[in-house]
Amino acid sequence: QVQLAESGGGLVQAGGSLRLSCAASRRTFGGYDMAWFRQAPGKEREFVAGIRWMNGNTQYADSVKGRFTISSDNAKSTVNLQMNSLTPDDTAVYTCATRPGRLGPLNREYAYWGQGTQVTVSS
Repeated sequence: QVQLAESGGGLVQAGGSLRLSCAASRRTFGGYDMAWFRQAPGKEREFVAGIRWMNGNTQYADSVKGRFTISSDNAKSTVNLQMNSLTPDDTAVYTCATRPGRLGPLNREYAYWGQGTQVTVSS
């Protein structure tokens, strides 16, 4: 059974930083692409960042490029999202997702999802 658990969300001021973590089951982490999505109130879920298992390549939404960094720690079966220069537009529930490693874009076709962690950025 695939299990994902996010942590690190909270309330921060605009311009601040947060680091989110996603812990995956040890067995399912290996060979899987990982990604972060977010959903703001009244909005559809959107892709934030992804990282490919095979080569470590990353992909980011244009809205977070230069501010967010996704990374993975295979030994710890975790994927992280460092978020800097946060703005109120970044307020959302952030969820971790995974899929069996594959070619193609990293912004879609994820099979498993965590429960999410709330990120709130105040003005």
